Amino acid sequence: MAALGRMAAALGIGLLAAGLVIQLGIGGERIRTIEIAIHYSQFEPATLTVPAGEPIRFVIINGDPIDHEWIVGDTALHLRHRTGTEPSHGARPTEQTILAGQRVETVVTFDGAGVFTYICHLPGHEAYGMVGTLTVIGG
Repeated sequence: MAALGRMAAALGIGLLAAGLVIQLGIGGERIRTIEIAIHYSQFEPATLTVPAGEPIRFVIINGDPIDHEWIVGDTALHLRHRTGTEPSHGARPTEQTILAGQRVETVVTFDGAGVFTYICHLPGHEAYGMVGTLTVIGG
């Protein structure tokens, strides 16, 4: 029995390390949860694949001593944000501000397949490499 417990714990650690866990949502529905860690102004993981039409809970954890953003979208959206004037985000599920040492949760359902990027548009962060790719399959 102890070996089974150790194996289950190891599996749980492996899933967390991969940044993906399945949790039960309200009413027992299954909601896929993806953790994105921010450390040294980098997203980890920097590449994600999710299914279209399924709600995904993103838990973004900022381990840095500075604020960051997580903005997901197409090229046109990112062009607007590069020259935008919004000091913080949170009203839209795909646009979040994560304060230093904090975490945010947001639930997003992508309607159709496509390839998007997630970027921190704070000054210099994108140039430093704070960019990830999110591929939506199906739909």
